[in-house]
Amino acid sequence: MDPAAGNESGTPDFVLLGLWAPPALRPLLWTALLAAYLATVLGNGALVGLIALDRRLQRPMYLLLSHLALLDAAYVSTTLPQALAHMAARCARLSRARCGAQLYLGLSLGSCEALLLAAMALDRSLAVCRPLRYTALVTPLRCAALAGAAWTLGFALSVPNAAAALRLRFCTGRPAVDHFFCELPAVLRTACADTTANHRLIYGLGVPTLLVPLAFILASYASILVAVGKLPSARSRLKALSTCSSHLAVVGLFYGTVSAMYLRPRASSALPARQHKLVAVFYLVVTPVLNPLIYSLRNREVHAAARHALARLRGRRAALG
Repeated sequence: MDPAAGNESGTPDFVLLGLWAPPALRPLLWTALLAAYLATVLGNGALVGLIALDRRLQRPMYLLLSHLALLDAAYVSTTLPQALAHMAARCARLSRARCGAQLYLGLSLGSCEALLLAAMALDRSLAVCRPLRYTALVTPLRCAALAGAAWTLGFALSVPNAAAALRLRFCTGRPAVDHFFCELPAVLRTACADTTANHRLIYGLGVPTLLVPLAFILASYASILVAVGKLPSARSRLKALSTCSSHLAVVGLFYGTVSAMYLRPRASSALPARQHKLVAVFYLVVTPVLNPLIYSLRNREVHAAARHALARLRGRRAALG
Protein backbone atom coordinates (compact mmCIF):
# COMPACT_ATOMS: atom_id res chain seq x y z
CA MET A 1 0.00 0.00 0.00
CA ASP A 2 1.24 3.52 -0.88
CA PRO A 3 2.37 5.22 2.32
CA ALA A 4 0.84 8.46 1.07
CA ALA A 5 -2.58 6.89 0.76
CA GLY A 6 -3.65 7.92 4.23
CA ASN A 7 -5.31 11.16 5.20
CA GLU A 8 -2.07 12.76 6.29
CA SER A 9 1.61 12.54 5.61
CA GLY A 10 4.22 13.24 8.21
CA THR A 11 7.11 14.29 5.95
CA PRO A 12 5.72 15.14 2.49
CA ASP A 13 7.58 16.84 -0.30
CA PHE A 14 6.09 20.17 -1.27
CA VAL A 15 5.26 20.92 -4.89
CA LEU A 16 5.58 24.59 -5.81
CA LEU A 17 3.14 25.67 -8.52
CA GLY A 18 5.38 28.61 -9.41
CA LEU A 19 4.69 31.72 -11.44
CA TRP A 20 2.08 31.39 -14.13
CA ALA A 21 2.83 32.60 -17.64
CA PRO A 22 1.71 31.55 -21.15
CA PRO A 23 4.18 29.05 -22.64
CA ALA A 24 5.35 31.56 -25.26
CA LEU A 25 6.24 34.10 -22.53
CA ARG A 26 7.99 31.76 -20.11
CA PRO A 27 11.48 32.25 -21.61
CA LEU A 28 10.96 36.02 -21.39
CA LEU A 29 9.85 35.74 -17.75
CA TRP A 30 12.82 33.52 -16.92
CA THR A 31 15.23 36.00 -18.55
CA ALA A 32 13.65 38.97 -16.74
CA LEU A 33 13.91 37.24 -13.36
CA LEU A 34 17.53 36.27 -14.03
CA ALA A 35 18.36 39.85 -15.03
CA ALA A 36 16.66 41.16 -11.87
CA TYR A 37 18.58 38.70 -9.70
CA LEU A 38 21.93 39.63 -11.23
CA ALA A 39 21.11 43.34 -10.95
CA THR A 40 20.20 42.90 -7.28
CA VAL A 41 23.33 40.96 -6.35
CA LEU A 42 25.68 43.14 -8.38
CA GLY A 43 24.06 46.44 -7.37
CA ASN A 44 23.94 45.67 -3.66
CA GLY A 45 27.35 44.00 -3.79
CA ALA A 46 28.86 47.08 -5.45
CA LEU A 47 27.32 49.30 -2.77
CA VAL A 48 28.75 47.12 0.02
CA GLY A 49 32.13 47.12 -1.71
CA LEU A 50 32.20 50.92 -2.08
CA ILE A 51 31.32 51.41 1.59
CA ALA A 52 33.96 48.91 2.70
CA LEU A 53 36.74 50.34 0.52
CA ASP A 54 36.15 54.09 0.69
CA ARG A 55 36.95 55.71 4.03
CA ARG A 56 34.64 58.64 3.30
CA LEU A 57 31.69 56.25 3.37
CA GLN A 58 32.66 54.47 6.59
CA ARG A 59 30.21 56.48 8.66
CA PRO A 60 27.19 55.22 10.61
CA MET A 61 24.62 56.01 7.91
CA TYR A 62 26.56 54.09 5.28
CA LEU A 63 27.53 51.25 7.59
CA LEU A 64 23.83 50.64 8.27
CA LEU A 65 23.16 50.94 4.55
CA SER A 66 25.73 48.23 3.86
CA HIS A 67 23.78 45.88 6.16
CA LEU A 68 20.57 46.71 4.27
CA ALA A 69 22.31 45.91 0.98
CA LEU A 70 23.56 42.59 2.38
CA LEU A 71 20.03 41.77 3.54
CA ASP A 72 18.56 42.48 0.11
CA ALA A 73 21.15 40.34 -1.65
CA ALA A 74 20.67 37.51 0.84
CA TYR A 75 16.88 37.66 0.67
CA VAL A 76 16.68 37.45 -3.10
CA SER A 77 19.29 34.65 -3.06
CA THR A 78 17.05 32.48 -0.86
CA THR A 79 14.24 32.46 -3.44
CA LEU A 80 15.09 33.46 -7.02
CA PRO A 81 17.87 30.95 -7.88
CA GLN A 82 15.59 28.11 -6.82
CA ALA A 83 12.63 29.58 -8.73
CA LEU A 84 14.78 29.96 -11.86
CA ALA A 85 16.01 26.36 -11.56
CA HIS A 86 12.45 25.09 -11.16
CA MET A 87 11.28 27.07 -14.20
CA ALA A 88 14.14 25.70 -16.30
CA ALA A 89 13.73 22.09 -15.17
CA ARG A 90 9.91 22.24 -14.99
CA CYS A 91 10.19 20.36 -11.72
CA ALA A 92 9.33 22.27 -8.57
CA ARG A 93 9.58 19.88 -5.64
CA LEU A 94 11.06 20.65 -2.22
CA SER A 95 11.57 18.43 0.78
CA ARG A 96 9.97 19.45 4.05
CA ALA A 97 13.40 20.41 5.43
CA ARG A 98 14.32 22.60 2.47
CA CYS A 99 10.91 24.23 2.43
CA GLY A 100 11.18 24.90 6.16
CA ALA A 101 14.65 26.38 5.80
CA GLN A 102 13.49 28.70 3.03
CA LEU A 103 10.43 29.72 5.02
CA TYR A 104 12.53 30.48 8.10
CA LEU A 105 15.19 32.43 6.20
CA GLY A 106 12.55 34.50 4.42
CA LEU A 107 10.81 35.39 7.67
CA SER A 108 14.10 36.13 9.43
CA LEU A 109 15.55 38.37 6.73
CA GLY A 110 12.27 40.28 6.39
CA SER A 111 12.17 40.85 10.15
CA CYS A 112 15.82 41.94 10.13
CA GLU A 113 15.05 44.51 7.44
CA ALA A 114 12.20 46.07 9.43
CA LEU A 115 14.43 46.38 12.51
CA LEU A 116 17.33 47.71 10.47
CA LEU A 117 15.10 50.37 8.89
CA ALA A 118 14.17 51.47 12.43
CA ALA A 119 17.88 51.74 13.31
CA MET A 120 18.44 53.84 10.19
CA ALA A 121 15.53 56.09 11.22
CA LEU A 122 17.20 56.61 14.60
CA ASP A 123 20.43 57.57 12.84
CA ARG A 124 18.63 60.14 10.63
CA SER A 125 16.71 61.52 13.62
CA LEU A 126 19.89 62.13 15.63
CA ALA A 127 21.66 63.62 12.60
CA VAL A 128 18.89 66.19 12.08
CA CYS A 129 17.75 66.82 15.66
CA ARG A 130 21.15 66.75 17.40
CA PRO A 131 23.72 67.60 14.73
CA LEU A 132 26.31 68.93 17.20
CA ARG A 133 26.29 65.76 19.28
CA TYR A 134 25.70 63.33 16.40
CA THR A 135 29.28 62.07 16.11
CA ALA A 136 29.46 61.48 19.85
CA LEU A 137 26.08 59.74 20.05
CA VAL A 138 26.33 57.57 16.92
CA THR A 139 29.73 55.92 16.99
CA PRO A 140 30.81 53.04 14.72
CA LEU A 141 30.69 50.69 17.73
CA ARG A 142 27.10 51.65 18.57
CA CYS A 143 26.20 51.41 14.91
CA ALA A 144 27.58 47.86 14.79
CA ALA A 145 25.63 47.02 17.96
CA LEU A 146 22.38 48.30 16.39
CA ALA A 147 22.97 46.26 13.25
CA GLY A 148 23.87 43.17 15.27
CA ALA A 149 20.73 43.54 17.37
CA ALA A 150 18.61 43.78 14.21
CA TRP A 151 20.11 40.56 12.81
CA THR A 152 19.85 38.70 16.13
CA LEU A 153 16.27 39.72 16.92
CA GLY A 154 15.12 39.12 13.35
CA PHE A 155 16.33 35.53 13.36
CA ALA A 156 15.21 34.84 16.95
CA LEU A 157 11.67 36.21 16.57
CA SER A 158 11.09 34.16 13.40
CA VAL A 159 11.68 30.81 15.09
CA PRO A 160 8.14 30.40 16.57
CA ASN A 161 6.32 31.01 13.27
CA ALA A 162 8.57 28.67 11.30
CA ALA A 163 8.46 25.94 13.95
CA ALA A 164 4.67 26.15 14.31
CA ALA A 165 4.19 25.90 10.55
CA LEU A 166 6.43 22.85 10.21
CA ARG A 167 4.61 21.03 13.02
CA LEU A 168 1.31 21.12 11.10
CA ARG A 169 -0.18 18.05 9.44
CA PHE A 170 -0.24 18.27 5.66
CA CYS A 171 -2.57 16.60 3.22
CA THR A 172 -2.26 13.35 1.29
CA GLY A 173 0.61 12.99 -1.16
CA ARG A 174 2.63 16.06 -2.04
CA PRO A 175 1.03 19.32 -0.85
CA ALA A 176 0.79 21.89 -3.65
CA VAL A 177 2.03 25.31 -2.54
CA ASP A 178 0.52 27.89 -4.90
CA HIS A 179 3.63 30.06 -4.96
CA PHE A 180 7.14 30.13 -6.40
CA PHE A 181 8.79 29.73 -2.99
CA CYS A 182 7.86 28.46 0.46
CA GLU A 183 6.15 31.53 1.85
CA LEU A 184 4.42 31.21 5.23
CA PRO A 185 0.79 32.04 4.25
CA ALA A 186 1.02 29.85 1.12
CA VAL A 187 2.37 26.91 3.15
CA LEU A 188 -0.36 27.32 5.79
CA ARG A 189 -3.03 27.05 3.08
CA THR A 190 -1.82 23.52 2.27
CA ALA A 191 -2.27 22.20 5.83
CA CYS A 192 -4.90 19.60 6.75
CA ALA A 193 -5.34 21.16 10.18
CA ASP A 194 -6.77 24.25 11.81
CA THR A 195 -4.30 27.12 11.31
CA THR A 196 -6.07 29.67 13.51
CA ALA A 197 -3.28 29.52 16.09
CA ASN A 198 -0.68 30.01 13.35
CA HIS A 199 -2.41 33.13 12.08
CA ARG A 200 -2.65 34.49 15.60
CA LEU A 201 1.05 33.87 16.01
CA ILE A 202 1.77 35.74 12.76
CA TYR A 203 -0.18 38.76 13.96
CA GLY A 204 1.26 38.51 17.48
CA LEU A 205 4.88 38.41 16.33
CA GLY A 206 4.12 40.99 13.66
CA VAL A 207 3.86 43.54 16.47
CA PRO A 208 7.52 43.41 17.65
CA THR A 209 8.97 42.66 14.20
CA LEU A 210 6.94 45.02 12.00
CA LEU A 211 4.60 47.36 13.87
CA VAL A 212 6.94 48.44 16.68
CA PRO A 213 9.72 49.35 14.20
CA LEU A 214 7.14 51.19 12.06
CA ALA A 215 5.91 53.14 15.10
CA PHE A 216 9.52 54.00 15.96
CA ILE A 217 10.16 55.15 12.38
CA LEU A 218 7.07 57.37 12.42
CA ALA A 219 8.05 58.83 15.79
CA SER A 220 11.58 59.52 14.50
CA TYR A 221 10.26 61.37 11.48
CA ALA A 222 7.82 63.32 13.62
CA SER A 223 10.80 64.59 15.65
CA ILE A 224 12.65 65.33 12.39
CA LEU A 225 9.74 67.43 11.10
CA VAL A 226 9.62 69.38 14.37
CA ALA A 227 13.37 70.05 14.20
CA VAL A 228 13.24 70.99 10.51
CA GLY A 229 10.40 73.42 11.18
CA LYS A 230 12.69 75.35 13.54
CA LEU A 231 15.43 75.85 10.93
CA PRO A 232 15.82 79.48 9.80
CA SER A 233 15.80 79.18 6.01
CA ALA A 234 13.95 77.18 3.37
CA ARG A 235 17.29 76.05 1.93
CA SER A 236 18.43 74.54 5.23
CA ARG A 237 15.05 72.84 5.70
CA LEU A 238 15.22 71.34 2.22
CA LYS A 239 18.78 70.13 2.79
CA ALA A 240 17.80 68.44 6.06
CA LEU A 241 14.80 66.72 4.50
CA SER A 242 16.80 65.58 1.46
CA THR A 243 19.03 63.47 3.73
CA CYS A 244 15.93 61.47 4.74
CA SER A 245 14.16 61.10 1.38
CA SER A 246 15.97 57.90 0.35
CA HIS A 247 15.21 56.18 3.63
CA LEU A 248 11.55 57.22 3.47
CA ALA A 249 11.23 55.80 -0.05
CA VAL A 250 12.70 52.45 1.05
CA VAL A 251 10.43 52.34 4.12
CA GLY A 252 7.38 52.98 1.92
CA LEU A 253 8.34 50.19 -0.50
CA PHE A 254 9.03 47.75 2.32
CA TYR A 255 5.93 48.30 4.44
CA GLY A 256 3.62 48.68 1.46
CA THR A 257 4.43 45.20 0.20
CA VAL A 258 4.94 43.46 3.57
CA SER A 259 1.57 44.64 4.89
CA ALA A 260 -0.09 43.24 1.78
CA MET A 261 1.68 39.88 2.28
CA TYR A 262 1.48 39.31 6.03
CA LEU A 263 -0.68 41.86 7.84
CA ARG A 264 -3.98 41.49 5.97
CA PRO A 265 -7.05 40.42 7.95
CA ARG A 266 -7.50 36.67 7.67
CA ALA A 267 -10.87 37.15 5.96
CA SER A 268 -9.07 38.74 3.03
CA SER A 269 -6.49 35.95 2.74
CA ALA A 270 -8.54 34.39 -0.03
CA LEU A 271 -7.24 36.95 -2.52
CA PRO A 272 -6.38 35.38 -5.88
CA ALA A 273 -3.08 33.52 -5.69
CA ARG A 274 -1.90 35.28 -8.84
CA GLN A 275 -2.36 38.66 -7.16
CA HIS A 276 -0.51 37.48 -4.06
CA LYS A 277 2.38 36.28 -6.24
CA LEU A 278 2.58 39.68 -7.96
CA VAL A 279 2.99 41.35 -4.56
CA ALA A 280 5.70 38.82 -3.68
CA VAL A 281 7.51 39.45 -6.98
CA PHE A 282 7.47 43.19 -6.28
CA TYR A 283 8.81 42.64 -2.77
CA LEU A 284 11.41 40.01 -3.62
CA VAL A 285 12.49 41.18 -7.07
CA VAL A 286 11.68 44.85 -7.66
CA THR A 287 12.39 46.33 -4.23
CA PRO A 288 15.93 44.86 -3.82
CA VAL A 289 16.80 46.19 -7.30
CA LEU A 290 15.49 49.66 -6.48
CA ASN A 291 17.06 50.06 -3.03
CA PRO A 292 20.69 50.62 -4.17
CA LEU A 293 19.44 52.93 -6.92
CA ILE A 294 17.36 54.96 -4.45
CA TYR A 295 20.33 55.43 -2.15
CA SER A 296 22.92 56.15 -4.83
CA LEU A 297 21.27 58.11 -7.66
CA ARG A 298 21.16 61.44 -5.82
CA ASN A 299 23.98 60.80 -3.37
CA ARG A 300 27.07 62.80 -4.25
CA GLU A 301 29.28 60.93 -1.78
CA VAL A 302 28.41 57.57 -3.36
CA HIS A 303 29.02 59.06 -6.82
CA ALA A 304 32.42 60.38 -5.72
CA ALA A 305 33.34 57.01 -4.19
CA ALA A 306 32.31 55.22 -7.39
CA ARG A 307 34.37 57.59 -9.55
CA HIS A 308 37.35 57.15 -7.24
CA ALA A 309 37.03 53.35 -7.38
CA LEU A 310 36.80 53.39 -11.19
CA ALA A 311 39.83 55.67 -11.43
CA ARG A 312 41.84 53.32 -9.21
CA LEU A 313 40.76 50.36 -11.31
CA ARG A 314 41.80 52.11 -14.54
CA GLY A 315 45.12 53.03 -12.95
CA ARG A 316 45.83 49.43 -12.01
CA ARG A 317 44.91 48.21 -15.48
CA ALA A 318 47.20 50.81 -17.04
CA ALA A 319 50.04 49.77 -14.72
CA LEU A 320 49.55 46.12 -15.62
CA GLY A 321 49.29 46.93 -19.34
